[in-house]
Amino acid sequence: MDSTNVENFSEKEWFRQKCLQRIKQFRLIDDTFFSACLADDVECTEFILRILLDKDDLQVIESKTQYSVKNLQGHSVILDALATDSKGVKFNIEIQRSDKGAAKKRARYYSSLIDGQSLISGDDYEMLPEVYVIFITENDVMGRNLPIYHVERTVTETGDHFTDGSHIVYVNASNRDDTKLGRLMHDFYCANPNDMNYPLLAQKTGKFKENTKEAEHMCRIMEEIKAEGFAEGVEAERAKTAAKIAEVKAEAEAAAAAAAAAAAKETAVNSAIRMIKDGLTVEKISEYTRLPLSRVQELKALVMA
Repeated sequence: MDSTNVENFSEKEWFRQKCLQRIKQFRLIDDTFFSACLADDVECTEFILRILLDKDDLQVIESKTQYSVKNLQGHSVILDALATDSKGVKFNIEIQRSDKGAAKKRARYYSSLIDGQSLISGDDYEMLPEVYVIFITENDVMGRNLPIYHVERTVTETGDHFTDGSHIVYVNASNRDDTKLGRLMHDFYCANPNDMNYPLLAQKTGKFKENTKEAEHMCRIMEEIKAEGFAEGVEAERAKTAAKIAEVKAEAEAAAAAAAAAAAKETAVNSAIRMIKDGLTVEKISEYTRLPLSRVQELKALVMA
């Protein structure tokens, strides 16, 4: 939209127009767009998982995005995508643009929360489903210049696989070679659906960029993100202000305590001087005023000089 016409729009309409422009630039590597495109889309999720895991027979029966996993006693999370296949296997796909977001212990934690939701009281542990936590990372976070990394548990002494059904996969999205996986990662970076290799993904992303209904849905998502960000910003400012007030209060209390200590010391010195003049012994003066004996002796030398 021409900047000269911005003033003719309400703030809400201006934000909507900015959203529509931003949507044109979105790619699947952007987690918000990824979650919107794959929401309840079994076909697209299955297509992506088949390529990521090289399992052409994988059949997804359920796919959810922005899936909330609650932990009543600790840190809850929202998964970018969580799918289930016909065998009950769970697949968590996370888009991580930041290297920090793909931390090893984050993968471990996500897997543990999915496990925690999979059993109810009385269930046998063997009922835990097989779980894949898949990070699609913008950079090669493992640093070995490989397109994909499969992390499996092994027995250190024998090298045998410890098959507990837990799997972690890191996909290096910077690798876009001429393989099925490389072509998929290429498509994850395409803002223009016409540049994509896979028609299914081109069709799906094109709907969100060209279809009014889908684009408006994305605008609502972005409005919610903006509102959440504003609320978080307000809360952060409140916390910052409270911290500053506490700091100033602590400084004031420290200054008051120092002043009180200085006044008490001055009072003790003045009392000691009077006692010296009255002829009390330095030992008694030190006892009464709580001044060090050496300090009382210094004061007596000055008074008697």
